[in-house]
Amino acid sequence: MKGIAKGVCDAVEITGFDCNWRATQALLICLIAILIVMLVTWLGTKYRIFRKGLDGLYFLGGVISAVFMLAMLGIIVAQMIARWSSVAFPGSTNYAGYCMAASSFFALAYALNSGSHIRVNIMLSALGKRRVWGEFWCFGIGAILATYFARYAVKGTQVSAKINDISQGQDAMQLWIPQVAMAAGTILLAIAVWDNFFRLIFERKTNFTEENVSDDTLSVEA
Repeated sequence: MKGIAKGVCDAVEITGFDCNWRATQALLICLIAILIVMLVTWLGTKYRIFRKGLDGLYFLGGVISAVFMLAMLGIIVAQMIARWSSVAFPGSTNYAGYCMAASSFFALAYALNSGSHIRVNIMLSALGKRRVWGEFWCFGIGAILATYFARYAVKGTQVSAKINDISQGQDAMQLWIPQVAMAAGTILLAIAVWDNFFRLIFERKTNFTEENVSDDTLSVEA
């Protein structure tokens, strides 16, 4: 991929424009990932096993989120016991914070897939029969933003590992370790949003409701 990105940049620079091969490489990776999601979503419309696989992936994110939430509860209880028994538990607050962040990020895709995210439907409802175009716009912009978020979450984790960034708290943990959960959660969210976007194209419905784009909304008036 690195060689391809540099080759593309060399071709672009011949025309007189500047090109960053690292950014080009990230763009190529994102495009390939999006195409893979589109393919799997399309296969999910034909074969139920692919649809179950994607839904199972989001469910796994929810399970991991629940595990981190229980871990956070355990750390808080251990912190309380440590205070009562005058036993030192250095870094407990930081560990609980890491678990809370991991739980939040891993839950994003599962929450979207189950329809738990807040959606303001006033404008969509006002579109009437043209609502499908509003749905395309919302999921399209959301997918782009989720991909951007995931790309920089991964980049931030890589930078933290490269410079050996250490927590300033008592835990003194290498920050890339908890940041991996953020990166994984945002990647999972990006997959979920693109999946919903492509399913809206292929089937005129999303994962979290079978009726959010009814047959009446599909007949777009001229």
